[in-house]
Amino acid sequence: MTSPFAYLSVRRRRFPLAGAFFSPSGLSGAALIHALAALCSDVVAASTRCSFRFQGCNARSLVRRLRVLVFLFEYLKESFGPVASSSLPPSTVLCLRELYIFVYRAKLLLEYCSQSSRLWLLLRNPQISGNFHDIAQELATALDVLPLNSLRLAADVREQIDLLRLQCRRSKFFVDPEEEELRHKIHSFLARFETGGVPDPEELRNTFVDLLGIQDAGVCRTEIEFLEEQMLSQDEDIDLSVVSGVIALTRYSRFFLFGFHEVEADKPFIDVYKFSRKRLLSQGSSLREGSSDFSLTIPKDFCCTISLDLMKDPVVVSTGQTYDRASITQWIEEGHRTCPNSGQTLTNSRLVPNRALRNLISQWCAAYSLPNETPDGAGVSIDSITAACASEAAIEANRITALMLVEQLSAGSQEVKAVAARELRLMAKTGKENRSFIAEAGAIPALYRLFRSTNPVAQENALTAILNISIHDENKKKIMEENGCLELIVYVLRYGLTTEARENAAATLFSLSAVHDFKKMIADEHGAVAALADLLMQGSPRGKKDAVMALFNLSTHPESWSHMLNMGAVSALAGALRDEIVAEEAAGALTLLMRHHILAQTIGSEDTAITNLVGLMKRGTPKAKENAIAALQEMCRRGGSNVIQNVAKMPMLGGLIQTILFTGTKRARRKAALLVRMCQRCESSTATHGNDWSINNTLVRNNALRGSNYQSGDVSVSMPMTIQVPVL
Repeated sequence: MTSPFAYLSVRRRRFPLAGAFFSPSGLSGAALIHALAALCSDVVAASTRCSFRFQGCNARSLVRRLRVLVFLFEYLKESFGPVASSSLPPSTVLCLRELYIFVYRAKLLLEYCSQSSRLWLLLRNPQISGNFHDIAQELATALDVLPLNSLRLAADVREQIDLLRLQCRRSKFFVDPEEEELRHKIHSFLARFETGGVPDPEELRNTFVDLLGIQDAGVCRTEIEFLEEQMLSQDEDIDLSVVSGVIALTRYSRFFLFGFHEVEADKPFIDVYKFSRKRLLSQGSSLREGSSDFSLTIPKDFCCTISLDLMKDPVVVSTGQTYDRASITQWIEEGHRTCPNSGQTLTNSRLVPNRALRNLISQWCAAYSLPNETPDGAGVSIDSITAACASEAAIEANRITALMLVEQLSAGSQEVKAVAARELRLMAKTGKENRSFIAEAGAIPALYRLFRSTNPVAQENALTAILNISIHDENKKKIMEENGCLELIVYVLRYGLTTEARENAAATLFSLSAVHDFKKMIADEHGAVAALADLLMQGSPRGKKDAVMALFNLSTHPESWSHMLNMGAVSALAGALRDEIVAEEAAGALTLLMRHHILAQTIGSEDTAITNLVGLMKRGTPKAKENAIAALQEMCRRGGSNVIQNVAKMPMLGGLIQTILFTGTKRARRKAALLVRMCQRCESSTATHGNDWSINNTLVRNNALRGSNYQSGDVSVSMPMTIQVPVL
C-alpha cells in the first residue's frame, strides 16, 4: 500500500515530521491489524540493520518501543483473526489507525537519521532530539486512548502495554552531551576562520576522522553534496550561513587531511544533483520499453490529488497538504473552506511554495526529457542562495582552499592537477567571492595550460573552471589578457576531447563576448567564428544554444560582419532559422548583421534565407516572429530593389504580415508596416506576383508611426546575458 509520503529521496530529506499524515484508506479490522504488524516488523528489522552514528540513544529507545508494539499487533492477529472486522468497535479501529500513523512517522524519523549526512545530523542535533521526544509523547497519547478492555489482552501483554505507556509519558527530552560537544567544536572551527586563522591540525583530524568517522576524500565529497542539496531545497528552518560555512570547512578538510590523490580523478565528471536524483526518481516510476513504445508512470506524490495531473507549481496549504497551485486556487475560489484530502478546515488561504517537491519534479522531467515549465520566479539557484547566505567563515575557508588547489595545479603531478581542476570547477560554480579569489590566486594560467591535455576529463574540468570563473565580470579582462588563453579556448572549441568541453568552450566565448571590447578580438581569433558556426549546425541542443548566443553577441559589433560572412556563420544562422531551439536568436543576429548592405544583398539574393524567415513568421513564438519580420524589413531597407522584389514575391507573406499587423508585438507591427510600404512601392514600379499588397493603408500608417523613437536596426531577443552554469 502506498502512503502519501511513500516517495522520499535518499539524498534529499524533508524534515521527517513535517506535514499531515493519514492512515491507509479502506483498511479496518483484520486487514488493518495485519498492516500494522507488517509495517511495525519491517521498521524494527530495518532499524536493527542500521548503525546510528548520531541520535543512537534516542533511536534505540524508539526501536525498543516499536518491538513492544510488534508483540501487541502479533497477539491481535492471533486473537481476532478474520473476525476482527465485525468484533472491533469503531473507536478501537480509530485508535489503531492512529497507531499506524505513529509507526509510519517513527519509520520516517529513523530513516532520516540513518540516511542523512553526519554533519547535517550534527547541525540539527537539538531539533532532531526534540522530534524523538515529540514522537514518544505521541505514542503515550495514542496508548492512553486505546480501549485495551475491548481488545481482551492477555495479562502479560496488558502489563507490557501499560509499562510502555508509563515509560513514554515519563520520557524526557534528551540531547547527547558528546554530540553537542562535537557540534560546538564544528562551530569553533568556523569561528577560527572568521578571525582569519585556521583550525588546529590535530584537533581537526581528531574531529573529522575519529569522532565524525570521515576517513577519506570520498566521504568528504558525499557530505558536501548532501549539505549543498539541503541549501538548495531550503526545507528546514536553519541558518544557511552556518551550512555554507560547514561546506567550506569540509572542502578545506578534504584536501588538508586527505591530500589531492583520488581514485576517481580520471573518471568523467558526474552532475551529482542530476544523476543521483535520476536514479532515485526512477524508483518511483514504472518504465516499460517495447520495440518502439515507451510508457512512463508518474510517481503518485508528483500528482495533484485534485486534478490527478503532474503538478506544475506545488504549494502547501495550512493543513500541510500539497496541491498544484491552479487546482487548489480554483477549489478555494469555488467557496470551499476545507482541505480536499483531510477534510480539515483551512485556517487561512496562504499557499506556500513547495520548493523541494518542485525541484524533484523538474529533475524527474529532465531525466525523461519531458517538458516542464517552471513558474515565473519559482526557480531558485544554488548560486543565488550561496550569495545570500555567504559567511565570513565560508569565504575565508574557501580562499585558503583555493590557494592550496592553485598551488597543486601549478606544481603537482598530472593526476593531482586533474583533481585540482575538478575542485576549482566545483568551487567556481557558486559565489562571486569564490570566482574572484580563484582568479586572484593565479588559477587562470594554470588552468588553460591543461587545455591541451590528452586527459579528456582534465581538459573538460579546466575549461569549465575557466567558464565558471568568467561569470564574474572582473575576471573576463584577466582571461582575455592572458597570453594564449583565447587561442586555447578556441582550440578546445574546435578539437575538444569531449562534447561537453566543446560546448563549454562556446559558452565561455559567449560569456567573454558580453564585453564589447572583446567581441572583435574573439571574431578575429583564427577558427573561432567557423567553429561556432559548425557547432550551431551540428551540435547538440545545448551546444547550438551556446553557439548562437556567442554569435549573437559577436554580431552586435559593427566590424565583425566580414568574418562572420567569410567563415560561414551567416549561412549557419540562416539555416538555424528552421530549428525552433535557436531560431529566435538566429533571427535576431541576422537582423543586426543586415545593417551592412553587402550582407543584406548577399542574404537577400538567396531564396532559402527568405523562405526560412517567412516560415518563422508562421510558426515561431511572438518574439521569434518579431525578429523574423525585423530581419526581412532590414534586409529590404539595406539590400535595394532586387532584394525587395525577392521578398515581395514570397508566397503567403502578405497574409502573414496582415496577421502580425493585428496580433503581433508592438515592434513587430511597426516593422511589418514599414515592410508593407517598401513592398507597395516595389509593386507600383515592377510587376510582382504571389501577394496582394493592398493592405489597409490606415492600419499600415498607424503602425508605421508608432514607436518612432526606435531605430530601424533595433533587435529584441529574449536571451539571458549571463551564463546558465551547469552544476559542475
